[in-house]
Amino acid sequence: MTAAALTTGYVGWGGLAASLALVAVAVAISLWQRLDLERSLMWASVRAIVQLLAVGAVLAFVLSPHVPLAVSWVWVVFMVAFAAETIRRRAPEVPAARPLALASLGVASAVSLLLLFGLHIFPMDARTVVPLAGMVVGNSMTATVVAARRVVGELSDKRAEVEARLALGQPSHEAARPYVRSALRTAMISQIESTKAVGLVFLPGAMTGLILAGEQPVQAVLVQAAVMFLILGAVATTAATMALGLARRLFTSDHRLVVPVRSA
Repeated sequence: MTAAALTTGYVGWGGLAASLALVAVAVAISLWQRLDLERSLMWASVRAIVQLLAVGAVLAFVLSPHVPLAVSWVWVVFMVAFAAETIRRRAPEVPAARPLALASLGVASAVSLLLLFGLHIFPMDARTVVPLAGMVVGNSMTATVVAARRVVGELSDKRAEVEARLALGQPSHEAARPYVRSALRTAMISQIESTKAVGLVFLPGAMTGLILAGEQPVQAVLVQAAVMFLILGAVATTAATMALGLARRLFTSDHRLVVPVRSA
């Protein structure tokens, strides 16, 4: 890649093909250590490029200046719906995972994007709506899965303790509170640690992309800081909505725990 290509952020087909050498390194390590991950590595790489090219073709249309902004918001709705279905598949033991995920991601996306555009932190156009919504949904999805699975796991593993609390007269939300709190801490800690390390340990995607595109480093830092705060708030909102909503569903109206006991 030439210096001009680097400063303009341009990667040609030749550069893309050359980057596959790094995948070959990963495959070689798998063969060397007998990890049996060669097919997974190659399939993941092929799938990633196919998906990215497909999404790139769609985004070329969505981000066109001649396309109404409403189309970008339709794309955001599609991302939320697809992420909710992904959460359902990743957490099959969680009851009502899809509607809870839709509510969680919808609330986080609405709150985050309304604040960003309402306070004029970013201008509201297709080139900001779609990427920022993608960052919110993508990062929140992982935290939502962790929160959902941990709530079910905590209440299942600590069933005797929860039922003892209920027997002592505590309402269901009080009996579940310590375990919901633990699940939320687990879901949020990864994003908190990433936020602490940003800039010192690693340069995150938005900042790196802007610098590669030729933007001034200070401006890239400001954009990245706004994005990091956006993601942190979205992760907290999504995880809390999922955990609290799920905890309510795991108790009956007369405060009986209905989560199944997990097998050993």
